[in-house]
Amino acid sequence: MTEIKPKSFWRKPEGVTGALVLAGVVLGSTYLAATFVTAILAFFATTAGLVVGLLTLGIIIFMAIDPKTRALVSYMYKSVMRWITGIFVQINPIAILKSYVDDLKDNLKKMNRQTTQLRGQMHVLKEMILNNQKEIKSNMAQASKAKQTNKNAQMILKSRKAGRLKESNIKLEDLYRKMEVLYRVLNKMYENSAILVEDVEDQVKVKAIERKALMAGHSAMKSAMNVIKGDNDKKAMFDAALEAIADDVSHKVGEMEQFMDMSESFMKSVDLQNGVFEEEGLKMLEKWEAQSTSLLLGEAKEDLILQANNDEDILDLEHPVKEPEILGRDNQYENFFD
Repeated sequence: MTEIKPKSFWRKPEGVTGALVLAGVVLGSTYLAATFVTAILAFFATTAGLVVGLLTLGIIIFMAIDPKTRALVSYMYKSVMRWITGIFVQINPIAILKSYVDDLKDNLKKMNRQTTQLRGQMHVLKEMILNNQKEIKSNMAQASKAKQTNKNAQMILKSRKAGRLKESNIKLEDLYRKMEVLYRVLNKMYENSAILVEDVEDQVKVKAIERKALMAGHSAMKSAMNVIKGDNDKKAMFDAALEAIADDVSHKVGEMEQFMDMSESFMKSVDLQNGVFEEEGLKMLEKWEAQSTSLLLGEAKEDLILQANNDEDILDLEHPVKEPEILGRDNQYENFFD
């Protein structure tokens, strides 16, 4: 647990419920007090009312001063809010992780289709660049021959055509480099996401059994006694670790889906058949490149961008997508339970 920072109660779904209930109690009490202010004042003017008032004030002061009582009341309040929230919202961390695994598997299928589509576009673009290079070479040769035979008009025509093809190739090569960044990143994300699925599934299988055993020996009374004694509630600690994993996976799934949406928009902005592409698509990818580090890629993000812009590091489009190394590797979430 030293490796993770659990969410506070108020940032969880049950915290939202708790805040709404607390606000309702405060507003309701204020309304009742304002409505029946005369009757309340008359009651506290009596001996019985004075005794009740002093007892209530004493209890409130004692709860505020005594840390054990304060912790117990807080625990009971949170438990009730958690039970109410559980009726409407899924808050079981094991069930949440299972749903994330399903999302990841669906995203892996979509990412594989996107990678295949992108590879096809890159093949077409590479062919266009090579054809342009052949045309440039042919036009320059014809321009040189025309110059030798004093055919100035022909020389100018072929030279200009070669110049236009060169300008076109500069843009197409820049587009290809951006596509290469996209392709390399999609491949790496696919590899890391496949590992993520394996790790989360492994944790779900193991921790579901552990949590079931923990729940069998758990009771509200036992937890309350632990709170009074100042001991940590094992179930709360265990669930906090699971929630931390769920939060981490949630952010990675979100990043994965965001990148796939961006890559899909980028590919739609490219019309290779007509040799045009929208600048907006390039700007989206450039913005992503300039952003902070990626949760899914880690330090590999910068390496992938450098590789794509390195003319000596040739990308082999025929090479199959690298399969992740699952065996002989530590689970990235095991230390969450230390």
